[in-house]
Order: sequence, then C-alpha cells, then structure tokens
Amino acid sequence: MPVPSLHVLILSALLFAIGVIGVLMRRNLVVMFLCVELMLNAANLALIGFSRRLGQLDGQVVVFFVIVLAAAEAAVGLALVIALYRSRRTLDADQLNLMKY
Repeated sequence: MPVPSLHVLILSALLFAIGVIGVLMRRNLVVMFLCVELMLNAANLALIGFSRRLGQLDGQVVVFFVIVLAAAEAAVGLALVIALYRSRRTLDADQLNLMKY
C-alpha cells in the first residue's frame, strides 16, 4: 500500500518548518547549518513525492543533483565554520559580524 501524497507533503512541510524555526531561533552556526540541510531534505522529499505522484522521473533526477550540491555545500560550509572558529573562537552568529573591520 503506497503512502498517500498528502502525507508526504505534510511531512515535508513539517521538516521545512522545523528547519526555518531552527535557523531563525538558534545563533550557533553549526545548528543553523544543520537546519539549512534539513530544509534541503524537506524540499527533496516534496520533489520525490510529486515525482512519484505524477509517475515521472524528472523530480528524482533533480533530487540527485540537489543531494550532490548539498554534499559540496556541506564540505565548503563546514570548512568555513572551522576557519571562523579558529580565527574568532566562537560560533555565535551575533558575534561574527565580519563587516565591522
């Protein structure tokens, strides 16, 4: 018995909302980074749900490319977070105002 499309979209919307709330509420760069990844995965879940509902593979191909880009973004993002932590000794987004100097 397949999962109804509505359930997939509700789960996707909940995951995306949790990611948005996490980005807006938290100040730690690592947590914000993980919440952005959660939002990407929620969008992937919605694409897979629509692709399956419509019976086409276009959404699944797009999800594959989004996952590849998310992996590259994770590598670059974590490298930036590590570099910021080494130079400033904090991961608080409010204290990392680089445009002041």
